[in-house]
Amino acid sequence: MSRLPFPGAYPITRMRRLRTDGWIRELVAEHRLAPSDLIWPIFVVDGDRRQPVESLPGVERHDLASAVEACRRARDLGIPAVAIFPMIDRALRSEDGAEACRAGNLVCRAVSAIKAAVPDIGIVVDVALDPFTSHGHDGVVRDGRILNDETIEILVRQAVVQAEAGADIVAPSDMMDGRIGAIRAGLDGAGRQDVKIMAYSAKYASAFYGPFRDAVGSTGVLVGDKKTYQMDSGNSDEAMREVELDLREGADMVMVKPGLPYLDIIRRVRDGFGVPTFAYQVSGEYAMMKAAAQNGWLDYDKALIEVLTAFKRAGAAGVLTYGAIDAAVLLG
Repeated sequence: MSRLPFPGAYPITRMRRLRTDGWIRELVAEHRLAPSDLIWPIFVVDGDRRQPVESLPGVERHDLASAVEACRRARDLGIPAVAIFPMIDRALRSEDGAEACRAGNLVCRAVSAIKAAVPDIGIVVDVALDPFTSHGHDGVVRDGRILNDETIEILVRQAVVQAEAGADIVAPSDMMDGRIGAIRAGLDGAGRQDVKIMAYSAKYASAFYGPFRDAVGSTGVLVGDKKTYQMDSGNSDEAMREVELDLREGADMVMVKPGLPYLDIIRRVRDGFGVPTFAYQVSGEYAMMKAAAQNGWLDYDKALIEVLTAFKRAGAAGVLTYGAIDAAVLLG
């Protein structure tokens, strides 16, 4: 004799009922990914040329005309913003990265060209010296030490010229102490109070940045490592302190970088501060998926959407990803 209250009553709760068909799965989905959640990082280079980045399959360095067309396509696919990163000619690199502050530099010209042709797409610019320095560091180096305050003075000038070129968001990625407050004051003093700051608040010293350094021409340039200013991968409470300081200094948004290895940090920041928190699916993360797909080890399209959805589930307001175009096409 059955011990159930009545035949067929067990289990009373059947979780699979809400998975039986596509329409019900859509109806009860907790998190949704859309093109509007994405920021597309693009690389720009001087001259009339487009160059594939070998360590980032499917990614190119764009000349200015190509960059404009790429941004127009991103806009048409519903991607709200792009992030500009330059490959600077070695002859223009210097110990102090002075080219970063020149109003006519590659980044400023790219921003102006894109803004003129595609005014309704947001433009994020990197505030950091590593693409401009001869030693590959994000700051001024003296006697083997990265100088904090001297670097900040340069970063403020860099942010102002980028804003004057038309950048909508400046994104300091250097990890110098106090740079957010100084940049906010510099922008406001230049009459650019509406320019937003997306602070790379929790940026870790990571093994996942290699292909990016290829893309901006820094491979083989970097002297030493960046562990004296980027965070230790084992630290979580420190990330919260970094975020709190940046918000006090005027950051409008914060970022966690890299992304997938630090989903716990994204969740802690989002829950702890309730501010727009972004994730960067960095070059190494993207390249691993591409390489595995090329070897037939995974389905790139499915893996991309799954990972990007994981960022949303962890609490990210948006994601910087080299797969933004691919994802936007897949999402329709």
